[in-house]
This record gives sequence, C-alpha cells and structure tokens, in this order.
Amino acid sequence: MNRIEEAFFKKIDQQADQPAKNKKAFIPFITAGDPNLAVTEELVIKMAEAGADIIELGIPFSDPVAEGPVIQDADYRALSGGVTTDKIFDMVARIRKVCDVPLVFMTYANPIYTYGTERFMENCKKVGIDGVIVPDVPFDEKSELKPYCDKYQITLISMIAPTSKERIHMIAKEAEGFIYCVSSMGVTGVRSEISSGVEEMIRQVKEINNIPCAIGFGISTPEQAVKMSGFSDGVIVGSAIVKIIANYGQDCIQPVIEFVQGMKKVMAK
Repeated sequence: MNRIEEAFFKKIDQQADQPAKNKKAFIPFITAGDPNLAVTEELVIKMAEAGADIIELGIPFSDPVAEGPVIQDADYRALSGGVTTDKIFDMVARIRKVCDVPLVFMTYANPIYTYGTERFMENCKKVGIDGVIVPDVPFDEKSELKPYCDKYQITLISMIAPTSKERIHMIAKEAEGFIYCVSSMGVTGVRSEISSGVEEMIRQVKEINNIPCAIGFGISTPEQAVKMSGFSDGVIVGSAIVKIIANYGQDCIQPVIEFVQGMKKVMAK
C-alpha cells in the first residue's frame, strides 16, 4: 500500500496493530507559487499538521481549461511571480525533508510534454511526489503518460464526471490510488448546490473496483463536506481555499489552517 492508498485508511488500534478501516480523507488543493513559493511551502507543511490527508499542488499554467476564474487568477499570480516547474520541484524536495503527507500534482498535458514526460516523472520520483492528475488527458489517451508513471512509481489518478456514463466501469477497472469524482459539469469553483448524480457514479465504480472515491469541484462548506463524505471516501476542496489565499495574500496561512481544521472536524464526526 502506497502513501495515497494509506491516506484512506486508519489503524483501529495502533497499540494492538489492529487492521485498518476506511476513513474520510480531506484533500485540499492550492496553486504552487500563489502568493509565492515560500508561502506555498509553509502551507503544505501546516496543512499536513492540521490533518490534511493528501495535498494537491497545482502547477500553474497559462491555459488551465478545467479551472474557474478563482484558480485561473491564482495561476496568473504564480506565473507573474516567476514560478517554474523546476522551482516547484525544488520546493517539494525541501518539504519532503520534514513532511511525509501524500502529495499529488494537478497539472495539464502541455506543461508535462514541454518539460519532457520522462524527465517530469523521473523528477516527481526524485522529490517524492506520489501521484499526478491531468484533467485534459482523457482515459483513451492515458497511454501517453502511463508507461512513464509506471516506470517511476507515480500514481496516475483517474477522473470521472457525469458525462462518463458507460465509460465509468472501464475507467474504474484500471484506476489506481483513488478516483477523482467530478461533482458537476463545467470548471472548478464554489457552488451552492452539488449534483445528485455523483452518488450514482460512485456506486457504479464500487461495482467494479473498491477503490477510494473522492469528490471534487464545488465543495466549499462544512455542510457540503459532510454530505459528500457520507457516500464517498473523501472530499477535495480547491477554490474555497484559493479564495482565502487571494484575500489574505502572505497572511493566508492561519486562515487556511483554520479552514482545514474546521473541515477535518466535521468530517470526523
């Protein structure tokens, strides 16, 4: 079991070495380099201490097609500040000296191909990245990435959406780590209502593969987190956290930590 898989399980009794059972994973997303890499580095470490089970790091990109305006603006701020993929790798290497929380890159095909797919995955392995999510590489085209991910033991995390329909079983059969369940159509962003179809998607996945399913796109409140974690294995929150970072800038660390702690508290009940 790798770090990603372990994030969805907990020992019932550490002293007696009792078997693990499912737990609800809280997965925050932040854009690397927003407002700067020093703050990102501290945020990752502090969010892990606050209970984040897996942390998604967005590699800023000039054309993030799956992102709404909140994360698009964060990408622009990070790129304007001179963030590069190499600088992000260096930051992760520093984080790994003090923190072993599972780390997943959320990025796009273009930054990977431009960097060099094999070089990218090799560096992920070197610095301790556990997985990658690439929203604009569909399941049918994952062969462009999968051999390199396998070579360097990087988990390629699959996504399913309400439009996946008959493809859900096919995706679930080959999925690894966890499945990112897109709650509703469109781009990322805070939503007042989450699609009811996501529960049916997860049911279909579990028919084929008992892999953890985490729900993302739109979750922003404790109430939504509790509802979604009621039938999933975890929730992913991005835009709500990125909004806090945008509002507070370099003073965002404490407000973000309080948000993470609040989410973990309600999900643990």
